Amino acid sequence: MRLGIIGAGAVAGLHAQGAADLAGIALGAVCDLNAETAQRVAAPWGAAVFTDYVQMLEAGVVDAVVINTPHSLHKEMVVAAASHGVHVLVEKPMATTLEDARIMEEACEAAGVVMVVGMIQHFMAEKLALKSALASGGLGRVLMIHDYRSTDYRPGSRPDWFFDKAVSGGGAFINIGAHCLDRSLWIGGAPAVRISSSTLNRFGAPVETDGTMELLLANGVQLRITIASDTPDHIDEMLVVCERGTVTVDPRRGTFMKIDGVRTMLHTRSEHDIQDAFTAQLADFLAVLEGGAVPAVSGEHAKHVVELVLAAYESAERGAPVELSPVLAR
Repeated sequence: MRLGIIGAGAVAGLHAQGAADLAGIALGAVCDLNAETAQRVAAPWGAAVFTDYVQMLEAGVVDAVVINTPHSLHKEMVVAAASHGVHVLVEKPMATTLEDARIMEEACEAAGVVMVVGMIQHFMAEKLALKSALASGGLGRVLMIHDYRSTDYRPGSRPDWFFDKAVSGGGAFINIGAHCLDRSLWIGGAPAVRISSSTLNRFGAPVETDGTMELLLANGVQLRITIASDTPDHIDEMLVVCERGTVTVDPRRGTFMKIDGVRTMLHTRSEHDIQDAFTAQLADFLAVLEGGAVPAVSGEHAKHVVELVLAAYESAERGAPVELSPVLAR
């Protein structure tokens, strides 16, 4: 399979290396508005360079694409790929509206192409160690989750499009919060039925820079997400409280479990963890294309994350909780 990458910033190099590491897939082309940026990703693998994604699709040099672009552009790019018979791995968040997400799904279904949403947390070794520990049964049921992450949303700290709500869909919630919602719902084991949130706009930023979300899942699990900007130390930790023990997960340190006073290390951080996760995500995508396997992340889950981000914005604006239908949330 010939893979194309649309958007050569951020994690594009990780996708490219993943293609190089897997049999049955090769990087065919890289597209970015900045030709030099595209060339930096493409050059090590001898891939073609484009500055117009439609031209890349029309050239017939790719069978599938990774869409790694500003959030609001996902819909038009997925629809264009589908119209050219090209399969899609689209980075999170899937879209900035549920209507766009539905249009993307319908376009791919009508064209007979596969669309998978990239939710990298499902492939990170420290999260998989947590999932395995929960599956073993020794911890009992999950009761409560606290997901705490830091970021940097000071203007100038990241590309300008992140601060343009029409392009990004919002600030820290839709960007970092989507990761937190994704992994916490996955670990919590059920969709959310209620969400309450608050946001802060610091540094003169036009989008939210910090905030909290409190959710109740359909199975009774309580979930709290905190996102803070420009903290003294980087924070990326999940605390999972279960009936018989607790687990902490931090990609910088590893995964640790404590049951009845006994502390156990479940995973030790490796410098290869992030690349391994991107390679595994691409392998999952390839397995869906080649063998009809079920993707690790369902479209319903990806849409629910979008639904919750939008509900969090609504709750913050209204100053009141938002109730979600279990049927719609799935």
